[in-house]
Amino acid sequence: MYQGEFITLVHYYTGTLLMIMNLNYQIVGVLNATPDSYFDGGKFDQVESAVKRVGEMLADGADIIDIGGESTGPGSQEVSPEEESRRVIPIIKAIKETYPDAKISIDTYKSQVAKEAINSGAVIVNDVTAGRGDPELFSVVALSDALIVLMYSKDDTARTTIKDQKYDDVIATILSFLSERKSAAVDAGIAEDRIIIDPGMGHFVSSDSSYSFKILAELEKFKKLNCPIYVSPSRKSFLADPENLKAEDRLPGTIAASALAVEHGATYIRTHDVLDVRRGCETASRILE
Repeated sequence: MYQGEFITLVHYYTGTLLMIMNLNYQIVGVLNATPDSYFDGGKFDQVESAVKRVGEMLADGADIIDIGGESTGPGSQEVSPEEESRRVIPIIKAIKETYPDAKISIDTYKSQVAKEAINSGAVIVNDVTAGRGDPELFSVVALSDALIVLMYSKDDTARTTIKDQKYDDVIATILSFLSERKSAAVDAGIAEDRIIIDPGMGHFVSSDSSYSFKILAELEKFKKLNCPIYVSPSRKSFLADPENLKAEDRLPGTIAASALAVEHGATYIRTHDVLDVRRGCETASRILE
C-alpha cells in the first residue's frame, strides 16, 4: 500500500468513526410542570397543555421528554413530594396514553416521586443532587430498570444559589465529585451501564460563566468516567454574557453550546427548543463527517 493510500484510508475510517460517535446523541425536550421555572414556568402545568406540548416536541425530533414538577433554580421554592407528584404523575400517565412509545424522564431528587413516576412509565430519573437529596433514591432506581442522571452541583441541596464559586481546577473538581457519586450509586445496586453523568452548567457550577464555557470546551475529559454525558445548557444564565441577555434571548447561545457539546462527545442534549437545537446539532455532526 502506498503512503498516500494509507493516509486516505486513515482519514476515511477516522471520519467515519467521528460521524458515528457524534451522531449517537439524543435530544431531551424539557417540560416544566411548574409555576416558577425560569423560562417556561406556568405554560405547561396542566395536563392538556402539557400533552399538547409533548406532541410538538416529539414532532420536532425529541427522543426523550424530561418532566419536572419542582424548580431548583435560584430563589425557587421547595415543594412537598405529594405536591410534586400531583403536578407530574397525571401528566406522565396522559402522555403514555397519548404517545405510548414516548420515553419519559422524571426530573426529581425525591424517592417517592421517582417511584411513582417509574411506575407510571418513566424510564430515566434525572437527579440534580446526584443522590444527595434523598438517601432512598438510589434504592428506588436500583429496584427498577430506569437509568439515572447524576449531576454536579456546588450546593448541597437541590436549591441552587447565585454564588461566584471559584475553582482551582473546575474539571478535576467535577470529575472527582461525579466519580464518588457514581461509586455510591453502584454500591447501592445500580448497574454501571445505567448511570449517566452531567457536569452541570450555569449557577449549579458558579455565577462566573467562564467555568461553564470551560466545561463545554473540555467535555471530552468526562469520558474518563465511562458513562454517557448529559448536558443542559438550555437558555441558562452563563449564556447571558456579555449583553446580560434575558432567557428569551438566549436561543442562539443555546444552539451554539449544544452543537459544541455534541462535537465534544455529549450523548444527551437537554433543551427547551427541540427543533432549533436538533437542527444545530445535526449541522455540527455533518461538519465532522
